[in-house]
Amino acid sequence: MDESAERPYRRRRAAALALLRAALVAAGLVTVYYVLPLDGRSTTRDSVTLAFGLLVVIVVFWWQVRTIVTSPHPRLKAIEALAATLALFLLLFAGTYFLLEQTTPGSFSEPLTKTDSLYFTLTTFTTVGYGDITARSQTGRVLTMVQMVGGLMLVGVAARILAGAVEAGLRRQGRLPSDDFPARRKD
Repeated sequence: MDESAERPYRRRRAAALALLRAALVAAGLVTVYYVLPLDGRSTTRDSVTLAFGLLVVIVVFWWQVRTIVTSPHPRLKAIEALAATLALFLLLFAGTYFLLEQTTPGSFSEPLTKTDSLYFTLTTFTTVGYGDITARSQTGRVLTMVQMVGGLMLVGVAARILAGAVEAGLRRQGRLPSDDFPARRKD
């Protein structure tokens, strides 16, 4: 197989591997979420855990940005980075909501299991609205607002940073950003 015929194969293989890694990271994080023994005995410890968790999300995100710039496939690496960062962010809040309900029963309109907490987190992130589970306590509402703002930042600011990292990675390789995706013709 000559070089020009092998290039599309390598791109497809790299894309498939990137999507597989993204799916495995997300599945692994969800598994860890369900296996972790969250007992909710200490609200101070839970607050520290949330703050530390948000710091971990930021550190993972910045580490991912650095790997995008040096990756041979920066666009694919950006997909992996977004999957890991998004899953970590959402699971962090799901765990926090679960712990809040454990330490302060009645913080939500119904008791939350881990699945209910994840459902509430995804409902908040996707802005599809509630109806069945709502935050009742002030702490629950503040956490929900923090998640809403964080979600907007993740989608807006983080997406822009990832796009910039992809562009930098492509420039580092001497490729124009439009190399992988043909530009539309302007009439």
